[in-house]
Amino acid sequence: MSKPSLPEIQPSAAAKPSREQAEEAVRTLLAWAGDDPARAGLTNTPRRVTDAFSELFSGYACDPAAELARTFEDVSGYSDMILLRDVRLESHCEHHLAPFSGLAHVAYLPDRRVVGLSRMARIVDIFARRLQVQESLTAQIAETIQQALQPQGAAVMILARHKCMAFHDTNQPDAIMETTHFTGVFNEDTHWRQRFIDAVRAPARL
Repeated sequence: MSKPSLPEIQPSAAAKPSREQAEEAVRTLLAWAGDDPARAGLTNTPRRVTDAFSELFSGYACDPAAELARTFEDVSGYSDMILLRDVRLESHCEHHLAPFSGLAHVAYLPDRRVVGLSRMARIVDIFARRLQVQESLTAQIAETIQQALQPQGAAVMILARHKCMAFHDTNQPDAIMETTHFTGVFNEDTHWRQRFIDAVRAPARL
């Protein structure tokens, strides 16, 4: 069975509305909600919402692969798994624009090249600052590492709480969603996959 196609790692460029158009769209939504966009308390809301969107969705302006362009090969023969645990993420679901937040655990088994740990955290943040679902976010991070570093394999696990779970009749705000994505040896070899899972779930020892 063929693997499903992955979401675009770098979305294709689309015509971006002007800031004035974005602010007018916010005014329209405020009016649709039943309020008066011209009243004193809402006068500056369109500007604030547009500023917030620029920060919350800044990942569209970044190239995640470029973050992994600078690599190191002199690692004194190190060839074991590299794991970065507990990377905090804040994102928004593409279905409701509702926020979800949690932790990402990212690992790869290097093949000569390694990258700075801050770059791995940066990859998580770039994709989190875009609209998508958690499944896509997990796959995008792993596939970017695989494509950019060409390691023996990559593994990503994300655990997150979704605000949309408090909507309507669901009423499960404390539910946690867990997603994983594996490439290379982590996908093909149960030993490496289990090593990753065990390492992620082991108590922190700092």
